[in-house]
Amino acid sequence: MILSEKFAEALAFAAGLHARQLRKGTDIPYVSHLLAVASLALEHGADEETAIAALLHDAIEDQGGDPTRQLIRRRFGERVADIVSRCTDAETLPKPPWRERKEKYIEHVRREDDRAALLVSAADKLHNARSILNDYREDGEKVWERFKGGREGTLWYYHALIEAFRERGTSPLVEELARTVAELSRLASPPGETDAGRTTNL
Repeated sequence: MILSEKFAEALAFAAGLHARQLRKGTDIPYVSHLLAVASLALEHGADEETAIAALLHDAIEDQGGDPTRQLIRRRFGERVADIVSRCTDAETLPKPPWRERKEKYIEHVRREDDRAALLVSAADKLHNARSILNDYREDGEKVWERFKGGREGTLWYYHALIEAFRERGTSPLVEELARTVAELSRLASPPGETDAGRTTNL
């Protein structure tokens, strides 16, 4: 597949939307995450519309809600707007409480029947988990200060997401996510605590 000018247009559009946004707790431009998610999606079979949705997967949530959805629909089509919508866990400000929002998104994944949306979502979660793992190796326990769920909530969320993705059918992306989260859990677990014990008690 050769990407068209539409992909280049989407990349410029995404970079503009997120120009003032940084990765949580870092000075890394947010566009790095968007590029990584699009790259993972393409490496795992995404077509151009799905790759464009990967570039824009946080646009509705972080950059304007429904007006941004309508702009995406006009510029990139109904299919792209639909995938981005399916990957959005909140589009109002202030966002709903963290736990409520994450539980709702997990249930959404369990019911999701759109393969492209599942691909983009898994790519997004894998890049986020890899970033947390790398940062944990550098910064240790301080990394959890960036996340509303802290250590327990963040690890609960990723374990629950893996289960939800597997209910929809596993994939190399989902299994790589599982390996990444398992390594993060191993490093972050207090002595004597197991993944099973932690997730059961949440």
